[in-house]
Amino acid sequence: QVQLVESGGGLVQAGGSLRLSCAASGRTFSSYAMGWFRQAPGKEREFVAGISWIGGRTHYADSVKGRFSISRDNAKNTLYLQMNSLKPEDTAVYYCAAKPGTSMSVYTMRGSYDYWGQGTQVTVSS
Repeated sequence: QVQLVESGGGLVQAGGSLRLSCAASGRTFSSYAMGWFRQAPGKEREFVAGISWIGGRTHYADSVKGRFSISRDNAKNTLYLQMNSLKPEDTAVYYCAAKPGTSMSVYTMRGSYDYWGQGTQVTVSS
């Protein structure tokens, strides 16, 4: 089992940047594929970005491609999401998620993930 704690959210103006972190504890972090999801008020939780267990593969939602970057530091047991050129429509609670496994797959479906953090709020003002 792994425990996930997100941080780095906040209030930022449109066009600004934020970096989210997800600290993992418990079982070996490097043995998990990881992902970021977000949920805006009144909307379903949606995939943002995913990364394979050793970081060799990444995948992004079309809405964030070219603006967001997912990375991981397995030595620090930490997942990151660098968010640039933020837009008001990026406002949401952001969650990190973990799926045990050492394949090179990147997972985009909520149901693929076994563990979730509590979320961190990102608010982008216009």
